[in-house]
Amino acid sequence: MAKVSNQVSSSYFSRKEHWESSRWHPRRYGRIWLGCLLPALIVVFWEFASRQGLVEAYQLPAPTVILTKLIELTQSGELAGHIYITVYRVFAGFLLGSVVAIILAVLVGFWRKAEYIFDPIIQAFRSIPSLAWVPLFILWMGIGESSKITMISVGVFFPVYLNLVSGILTVDRKLIEVGKMYKLSFLQQVWRIVLPASLPSFLIGLRSGLGLGWMFVVAAELMGASQGLGYLLVLGQNTLSPETILVSIVLFAIIGKLSDWVLKLLEARLLRWQDRFVRGG
Repeated sequence: MAKVSNQVSSSYFSRKEHWESSRWHPRRYGRIWLGCLLPALIVVFWEFASRQGLVEAYQLPAPTVILTKLIELTQSGELAGHIYITVYRVFAGFLLGSVVAIILAVLVGFWRKAEYIFDPIIQAFRSIPSLAWVPLFILWMGIGESSKITMISVGVFFPVYLNLVSGILTVDRKLIEVGKMYKLSFLQQVWRIVLPASLPSFLIGLRSGLGLGWMFVVAAELMGASQGLGYLLVLGQNTLSPETILVSIVLFAIIGKLSDWVLKLLEARLLRWQDRFVRGG
């Protein structure tokens, strides 16, 4: 009887957990609305302050003015081109920076001599400000797409490299010893032990790297760009158009958040095996 009761209880909680985590559960929509609450309050206060003259329109135009400018750029077809080229640059730089970071992180994580060779210069380069690279990349590669993508990849590289190295070096030594007891080859140890154990750190590095990619694209689009959200930002500054500047900033925020959300979904799917802490509320 107790066994049947336990099975029923287990089945009930399993169904309950599945329902609460499903996309149709009201609590899921509640979380979305909570996330929208603070931005909505900021927009309402901002609009009120602008209409009451608490802030000058030439310094901070009202959200309705920014929305009008956004619609104008969209209807002209100009905005789609700016968004497309910026997204292309960010994701090309993200891919390049991540691949190089993974290769070097694996070398440094597994071989001490590789750490002695590569890590000091990587740590030194990490302290160089992003804008310091701009004249050098223009000198080396001109003002074409290659210099812009390389610039973004530099920003992506460091968080991916640092987090993956940290993840590899913090793998439990006992797990490796168990793998050796079962006579796993080096590649099998990497695939079955090291990769799953370092995956949380690696995914955090990817999210941080993508965030820096969106920041570095502004510096990259200073290098003679004629299109892109960073170019639109500079254009607004040169033409004394604060609404154009804010349209660009808002789009950076929205697209950056959407790209991070995609990586967060990937993280949740790949780390389902983790027995994570469950927060209250």
